[in-house]
Amino acid sequence: MRLRDYLPYRLSVASNKASGLIARAYQARFGLTIWEWRVIAVLGEGAPRTAQGVCEATAMDKVTVSRAIRALDARGLVRRSARDDDRRASDVRLTAEGEAIYAEVAPLALRYEAALLDGFTPQERAQLSALLDKLEARLAGLSPAGRSA
Repeated sequence: MRLRDYLPYRLSVASNKASGLIARAYQARFGLTIWEWRVIAVLGEGAPRTAQGVCEATAMDKVTVSRAIRALDARGLVRRSARDDDRRASDVRLTAEGEAIYAEVAPLALRYEAALLDGFTPQERAQLSALLDKLEARLAGLSPAGRSA
């Protein structure tokens, strides 16, 4: 096996490089980690979410999401409120300060995405998106051991 040709490795490297592009901007300006930004980004879509909902939306593990939410809560960027239907869970939403950070960073992230995709034709962009969708669907159908579910 050549690691450089191994798909999971290549996806990880590409993801790390792409995330690193924008991370420098929000880390320097707001002191956010990649994980904290991802929580802000998913909450910035508007609807409050439980920690489990954030995990599902971001594919981050529970421990990482919990730490990020705690750190953001301590900084006043999110607030948690108990759910009426399940007192063990809480809804997490951005505060006004969290929304302001989202409003500043999200357009910057979209500019980085546009620059990243600048060398692609519209057809290549559509094909890339379709292939990523197909790959994600395939991953959802595989068990952790790598066998079909």
